[in-house]
Amino acid sequence: MCGISGILNLKENAPISPDQLRVMSYALKHRGPDEAGAYLDDYIGLAQSRLSIIDLSGGSQPIHNEENSLWIIFNGEIFNYPELREELIKLGHKFYTNTDTEVILHLYEEKNEKCLDYLNGQFAFAIWNIKKKELFLARDRVGILPLFFKLESNKFYFASELKAIFAVTDESPKFDPVGFEQIFTFWTNLPGDTPFKDYKEIPPAHFLKINFEGKFILKPYWQLQFKKENDLKDFPVSEINDRASELLTDAVRIRLRADVPVGSYLSGGLDSSGLTAIVKKKFNNELRTFGISFEEEAFDESSFQKLMVNYLQTNHSEVYAKNSDIGKYFSDIIYFGERPVFRTAPAPLYLLSKKVREENFKVVLTGEGADEIFGGYNIFKEAKIRKFWSNNPDSKLRSKLLKKLYPYIFKDKRLFNTLEAFFKVGIDEPDNPFFSHIVRWTNNSKLKNFFSDEFKDQIKDYNAVDEFLLKLPDDFDSWETLSKAQYLEITTFMSGYLLSSQGDRMAMGNSVELRVPYLDHRLIEFMSTVPAKYKIFGLNEKYILKKVFQDSLPKEVLYRAKNPYRAPIRNSFFDNNDFNTEDILSEEKLIQSGVFNPSKVKLLLQKAKKSNSLSELDNMALAGIISTQLLSEHFIASKKNFNIDNYHFKIFFDNRTNN
Repeated sequence: MCGISGILNLKENAPISPDQLRVMSYALKHRGPDEAGAYLDDYIGLAQSRLSIIDLSGGSQPIHNEENSLWIIFNGEIFNYPELREELIKLGHKFYTNTDTEVILHLYEEKNEKCLDYLNGQFAFAIWNIKKKELFLARDRVGILPLFFKLESNKFYFASELKAIFAVTDESPKFDPVGFEQIFTFWTNLPGDTPFKDYKEIPPAHFLKINFEGKFILKPYWQLQFKKENDLKDFPVSEINDRASELLTDAVRIRLRADVPVGSYLSGGLDSSGLTAIVKKKFNNELRTFGISFEEEAFDESSFQKLMVNYLQTNHSEVYAKNSDIGKYFSDIIYFGERPVFRTAPAPLYLLSKKVREENFKVVLTGEGADEIFGGYNIFKEAKIRKFWSNNPDSKLRSKLLKKLYPYIFKDKRLFNTLEAFFKVGIDEPDNPFFSHIVRWTNNSKLKNFFSDEFKDQIKDYNAVDEFLLKLPDDFDSWETLSKAQYLEITTFMSGYLLSSQGDRMAMGNSVELRVPYLDHRLIEFMSTVPAKYKIFGLNEKYILKKVFQDSLPKEVLYRAKNPYRAPIRNSFFDNNDFNTEDILSEEKLIQSGVFNPSKVKLLLQKAKKSNSLSELDNMALAGIISTQLLSEHFIASKKNFNIDNYHFKIFFDNRTNN
């Protein structure tokens, strides 16, 4: 993977400053430390920081077509590029590299924006058409890779990360209260928005066209779509298993394509263990795996990792995440992630990718997406139970099914009525499009009580849930309850948080590329046709995936209770010499950022200091407030100056008239 960035002049041609491009590229150096290059003309500057994975010696970017009329910079991987290349050669296209990047360019020549329909991969790229003076940007179907932009009256900026744009624009960025209303509801922004005013993200499965005259088009090319409840085909389970297994195996096969070794994350859970088993048994007997163990026993799954390492005989490396390390690196994860977070979970993943890179690996497979696609989250089972409960809201028996999901929180009988009331939110509205998520979003929204009065005034009457309602597919109401829940989870939490704050950003902070076989679009599209009863069989989650792996994994892993990946929060920030919580949450700094009420934060801080154990909501508030304050320090309170004096940066082509 790589970092891409660029500047397009609008309505006035003037040479783009090479130094501005160098600064943008340098800001993304962690995404591409191997080499950097640029294209410049009177209208545009394109820059790329490269992490070389394919065609190591001949794949320098930007890349051009035969006529030098199209230029591309690319972040990502196209896994079906050999097959596409063959077809393009038959059509008369000439190649001068062996890269997947050049395949995209020639496919674009052939199909224009329809080229996106043929790509199987994770990608964000930019193509400049010299003849049309038009820039074409596109992002993969589920948002595995990022791509941001800022449109001004006379310039258009874009980059893989916001920090590259911040580095060259005149005005300092400002927090967007509307963006924070979204984040403090969904844990992330709605597709296209960011925490910063006037800075946008190309949504997953969208392309953007903008020309020299400023004509701007942003359109979807693919949509996550589920069948209407009455249109779902009731395949035999064996047929579903066979097809899912075939698609997943092929998704793994093509994601092993690289000119460098490919490793695998191994947590000891079903998803990563299953992927590792496929690679080990079908493709690679010398597989390298990487996992995390935790200082706090409540978060540690290393016993299951050891079981899988012994079972599959992989060459395994483990990183030990101490509470102090989580605090120590928390500022780094906010710098690389560029969003507030409500968990410390990204920090151990940052440490894990650091370990991967130290062992000279650039690419690893990871199990993200399995829960969303195969029906693995408790929130999906909650929806099923709550839908059953909604048929008889006064029942005292139906609500007790929730004990099966959360036996550890229901064991205190004194809390049962409180917990029952918590899960009963929205129970009288079973047809609400957000029925599955309303409990979570209502609970998250309590965190907004920490906002300052001034910040609340700027949000005014804006409601993030109401806006999301307007973005739902036209036939959403006709889908199964589980399908609706999957769509909401994928388009918010997965794309905006999991693949970003815990995925690409943490790996690329250490120049490591993640590949996610479960998010192959062929598998997503197939599983969207499978009835809900086979995804969650009774309350048995990921029923199909367990069938797929039943002969590949030990029963202790195959049937173990799901343990969500988490990391300690309160204990990572207190009694830690590497993290000064009191300074970060000082009244002066809180007033400076303007987001939170200092008095309320002070009370939370006092509570955290007195108790070693905080409530779930208080832990989330603590992480959310600290991460926001760090975000302000990194990008708003002061502008980072990059020293590019010794940064090697090659301009591949320069036909500017004013040199």
